[in-house]
Amino acid sequence: MRKLLTFTAVLMVAVGVSALAMTLDEAIGMFSDSDMMIPYSDEGRAQLEEAIAAFREALGVTDALDETNEDDVMAFAVDDGLIDVINKLAQSYYTLADAFLGEVESEVLPTYLKGKHWGLKTMRMDPEFAALEQSDGFVAAVQVADNLEGMYWASSSWLRAAQFNVLAAVFANVPEKTEAITLRCMELDETYMHYGGYRAFGAFWTGLPKLPAGTYRKNWNKSLAFFCKIVDEPALCGACEDCTDYGEIAPLANEYLENRMFFVEFYLMERGSWEDAKRVVDSVVADGLGDKYPLYNAISLEKAAIFLEEIESNL
Repeated sequence: MRKLLTFTAVLMVAVGVSALAMTLDEAIGMFSDSDMMIPYSDEGRAQLEEAIAAFREALGVTDALDETNEDDVMAFAVDDGLIDVINKLAQSYYTLADAFLGEVESEVLPTYLKGKHWGLKTMRMDPEFAALEQSDGFVAAVQVADNLEGMYWASSSWLRAAQFNVLAAVFANVPEKTEAITLRCMELDETYMHYGGYRAFGAFWTGLPKLPAGTYRKNWNKSLAFFCKIVDEPALCGACEDCTDYGEIAPLANEYLENRMFFVEFYLMERGSWEDAKRVVDSVVADGLGDKYPLYNAISLEKAAIFLEEIESNL
């Protein structure tokens, strides 16, 4: 679903920037609060890959380290003063996979695993977290964690990786662990990544398998309850028994187009609510790119164009 990037174009951009490798300060400077300020283009991908190279160099990571192996990353020695660099590396891997690498498992899964492992790395660099995980388990340790960025990007990549085998992930307790992380992130700052916890949970509860019993199975009501905190849908949310106190949507949530596009992709289209899906997608297209979120608003607009074909064919 992501824009296809030709090998030639990527190679030309990479050659152009390789002579002057990005410095660590330049890589950090690509971030504005929680957002990566890069375009959705070959140039943006090249900048992101250069930033990843700068973060890896600052951490002393070479190709000898298998970043797709959790144990290897956990054993890798890193100075505590570089936690912010590790968190940005975790976010960069997630963004590279999600924005630019497509949907083929063999191409995208290893990058999500890298993002997951570096996020977990900074969580476990907290001695209190590490000790509690050892004594009481992962979920208990999450309750006392305060590394918002590390937790958020670990969970984001973990959930994306789990999509390639949802049933196996359920039986490996991935939903319980990622739910605990997301809830903790929302306790620390529910607005992080433009209410990203609500967006994640909206997709989380519709992405689970249709099991006959158990906590972690597809749940449309829970999905809608979370989406109703970030999309302006009073008619749909007013009829939802679980959508308590959804209230007025913050402008921040509305300006970040991915909130509405997740609602379309993971709720409305999945339920066959084609007229509502068309209305919401039209609102995204009408609002346009804006100047605050060049990467993910551009991705949302591309998805809107793709989704419209399927939506209109079902009207």
